[in-house]
Amino acid sequence: MSLIVEPQPIPLTTTPEGVVRVSGTRVPLETVVRAFHLGATPEEIVQDFSTVTLPQVYAVLAYYLAHRPEVDAYIAERTATSAASRAANETLFDPIGIRARLLMRQMAMGDAA
Repeated sequence: MSLIVEPQPIPLTTTPEGVVRVSGTRVPLETVVRAFHLGATPEEIVQDFSTVTLPQVYAVLAYYLAHRPEVDAYIAERTATSAASRAANETLFDPIGIRARLLMRQMAMGDAA
């Protein structure tokens, strides 16, 4: 019996918004990479994100290790974009005191009923 070795596609898909996800899931590339950096094994990553398969996680990590500078730059860009969006949203909707405001609103609605 002869083993046929053939290239496997990388299980990553880029959304129209530019987010790279594990194909067929909503799990972003940076989530898998961050879990790996925190010491999670591929098996633990699969347990934490049940929509990804073990072969997918190994393939994504192999891709990451082979393209580390590019993936790290992508993750840094995504982190900066996320921080900017968060800051913009917090400017529009002040998160300080939100719990107290929601509780007051809930109490006011309870009084009206």
